[in-house]
Amino acid sequence: MSLIEEIDYGTPRSKSETMVTLTIDSNEVTVPEGTSIMRAAMDAGHQIPKLCATDMVDAFGSCRLCVVEIEGRAGTPASCTTPVMNGLVVHTQSERLKKLRKGVMELYISDHPLDCLTCGANGDCELQDMAGAVGLRDVRYGYEGENHVFAKTPGKTNGEVNAAWMPKDESNPYFTYDPSKCIVCSRCVRACEEVQGTFALTISGRGFDSRVSPGMSESFLGSECVSCGACVQACPTATLTEKSVIEIGQPEHSVVTTCAYCGVGCAFKAEMRGEEVVRMVPYKDGKANRGHSCVKGRFAWGYTNHKERILKPMIRERIEDPWREVSWDEAFSFAATKMRGIQKKYGRDAIGGITSSRCTNEETYLVQKLIRAGFGNNNVDTCARVCHSPTGYGLSQTFGTSAGTQDFDSVEDTDVAVIIGANPASAHPVFASRLKKRLRQGAKLIVIDPRRTEMVESPHVKALHLPLMPGTNVAVVTALAHVIVTEGLANEAFVRERCDWAEFEEWAAFVAQPKHSPEATAILTGVDPQVLREAARIYATGGNGAIYYGLGVTEHSQGSTTVIAIANLAMATGNIGRPGVGVNPLRGQNNVQGSCDMGSFPHELPGYRHISGDAVRDQFEALWNVKLNPEPGLRIPNMFDAAIEGSFMGIYVQGEDILQSDPNTKHVVAALSAMECVIVHDLFLNETANYAHVFLPGSSFLEKDGTFTNAERRIQRVRKVMSPKNGMADWEVTIGLAKAMGFEMNYSHPSEIMDEIAALTPTFTGVSYAKLDELGSVQWPCNEKAPEGTPVMHIDGFVRGKGKFIVTEYVATDERTGPRFPLLLTTGRILSQYNVGAQTRRTDNVVWHAEDRLEIHPHDAEQRGVRDGDWVRLQSRAGETTLRAEITDRVSPGVVYTTFHHPDTQANVITTDFSDWATNCPEYKVTAVQISPSNGPSDWQKSYDEQARHSRRIAPAEAAE
Repeated sequence: MSLIEEIDYGTPRSKSETMVTLTIDSNEVTVPEGTSIMRAAMDAGHQIPKLCATDMVDAFGSCRLCVVEIEGRAGTPASCTTPVMNGLVVHTQSERLKKLRKGVMELYISDHPLDCLTCGANGDCELQDMAGAVGLRDVRYGYEGENHVFAKTPGKTNGEVNAAWMPKDESNPYFTYDPSKCIVCSRCVRACEEVQGTFALTISGRGFDSRVSPGMSESFLGSECVSCGACVQACPTATLTEKSVIEIGQPEHSVVTTCAYCGVGCAFKAEMRGEEVVRMVPYKDGKANRGHSCVKGRFAWGYTNHKERILKPMIRERIEDPWREVSWDEAFSFAATKMRGIQKKYGRDAIGGITSSRCTNEETYLVQKLIRAGFGNNNVDTCARVCHSPTGYGLSQTFGTSAGTQDFDSVEDTDVAVIIGANPASAHPVFASRLKKRLRQGAKLIVIDPRRTEMVESPHVKALHLPLMPGTNVAVVTALAHVIVTEGLANEAFVRERCDWAEFEEWAAFVAQPKHSPEATAILTGVDPQVLREAARIYATGGNGAIYYGLGVTEHSQGSTTVIAIANLAMATGNIGRPGVGVNPLRGQNNVQGSCDMGSFPHELPGYRHISGDAVRDQFEALWNVKLNPEPGLRIPNMFDAAIEGSFMGIYVQGEDILQSDPNTKHVVAALSAMECVIVHDLFLNETANYAHVFLPGSSFLEKDGTFTNAERRIQRVRKVMSPKNGMADWEVTIGLAKAMGFEMNYSHPSEIMDEIAALTPTFTGVSYAKLDELGSVQWPCNEKAPEGTPVMHIDGFVRGKGKFIVTEYVATDERTGPRFPLLLTTGRILSQYNVGAQTRRTDNVVWHAEDRLEIHPHDAEQRGVRDGDWVRLQSRAGETTLRAEITDRVSPGVVYTTFHHPDTQANVITTDFSDWATNCPEYKVTAVQISPSNGPSDWQKSYDEQARHSRRIAPAEAAE
């Protein structure tokens, strides 16, 4: 194995379809118009020396190392900033050019430490490489005079000045900044601006005082830097270097895999020394991320080696007992005996399982197969139930398929982006960077969110913000439709051709009613009618309009209704079926889309086909050699209710922390406590494991093969870069449990599982590991009609035939504010943390977010005597918790907000059992609460913490005989 080499062409690829032919060093080359001479030379096989140029950012032309000669032109222009033209004759090497380049390199080297042997970038330093490329063997200039290398410090004797190395900035937990090695190429500054869009870096000072500076000469940790790693990746020297590289050394081989955090699905090169990860580098050929990353995917992989990770199976009879480490065989036998005993005592339907949106498609497929064919029922569900199940229902009803319509590249053609109930800057940061780049180019942004998120106002981007009251999504989207219909802005030609016209007329008459006008609904929504009208006009008339939405849409009692309303809006304006438009759910976890695709819902087999369908069921029965139950099983909330009632007594939970992530924590505790066998399959003793009887240690994404499917339906390979630390990949663990249960599943590699998925699932017919290795990734549907996948859906027609308009009546949630609970709580995520925090809390990401805090408006805080940083009691009808307050006007008066990444907060003690009418997706985003000063943790938090510590005891291993 060796390092995967990625070619750096120096400047970005031109998208022009017009071709230009020129001659470079006697070779004729034809490239797209707008291509730089530097990139054209690379195409011709000639690598021109460069330092300030990299193909991730636009050409800058500052280093003067890439100069060339062009016949008929005076001077020596920079090849990175000079575009090709028909008939140009270019020379990249001559005596004159050699002398110029050598002189430039001498100046760089005179201003740079020569500690190459001990430098962290030794072997991976472009300055070192270019010195060799230009033949530099001697430097005429020494360190006399001013330069970057030394900082002048007062000496011990009067008037004496010492020269010392300039101090490093070690404040960031993941990388170091050594200003003495900065060559002021500005690549990091440009990457921060052009790729990430944060504008956190600048060049401060003049002449020899010039150097990269985070903000106004702040530390990296204290600046606006979001630690995405773009600057580190862009740096050609050791100025910005990963601390892991300094500690371990340069990697010797790499493997391309897929990030296991959010639904963007970034491709990374895991750069290794043996089985030790040195660093994760975003892969330029990754079609979801295009070589960019965020702080989580780039740096927060250390949880895989965390000391709290459990590597041996454990069992116990009662949750009050300490855990006992056992062999895999004993753990499987214990679990199977318990589960079979429950079925014998309570009936076949008394057990079930929950699949994981963090595990691979193959692993998820096996869990639902085990439950349907091994347990003999359909009591299978997934965390998508509590996040994006309304997406599946709403889009299948209107469009005929349960997924987003576009790829992420589509945003480059978007003229108007609508973000509703999502904060990509925190939850999907790499997509947010791609969107912000398009916005800086002139596209317009509309944000519909109760909170002023980071997307509302960022450098060189100002959004139209509709700060609605939580729970009024349907009213707002219907009001937008009212404006579009009553002002004649609908795309009638598209609707007549692609949709059911009679249904459209019924819908149009409904939204046109005066009660749905922005003025009439403002009393409910709190949105300025004029701002809403402006937003509707911009979306309907501004060109390609794309809607992106998240859990702020789905996690409501009318989650499915809002998804339908969004689909109605897109169809009415014709914003479906081409690049730059569409309806795009931003999936929260890495494989939420895949877990749904794989048949994780109790009523659907893989491919979203109902379990009651005889013909579909026959296919699975023939291949699995077992009779399947045609009746849908229990959803997660039904499982909990049945457990408390005494009819559901055993559960297998793979890679999901239902105790922390599901609503009304006390209800979940009661359900888990009532069960006789809870099997948790995970990396750590999570909160659910406090109530478990069997713990099966899981494997991380670095330790297994498989596939993830991201938010754009992109199926990508997950490749094993190290051996499973627990001895078994997750798919092997499920097979072991199934065998102990008496159901044999025989596979030697996950590729065989994918072959079975492809044989049974129409949208996956053309998917295989061989194809994924060849193409890099494919987007389903991938079949005979689309052998290389489908980036954009519904181009010529909707999957269901005609697009279906459905009337969306606004129904207020049963969760109401009142004298006791006058505020509305809504929840969300923060950039540095992920979901329930099980992974990110076990990395240095805690530097940025060590605890959940409650955002409260200054007016509401003053009324309650709350100051910034005070402990406050957060109370609802369901329960109470305490946390510290953060006074901010990001939230409106009457609205409070918190994250849910830390179990000691237990934010879901507050959330209620109200849920979406169609899918039971919990209403996390609307909870009536009251805030009052507090002295510290609540009684519930104290008792919970005591139970958790008691439950996590592990008995010492017995002494060897």
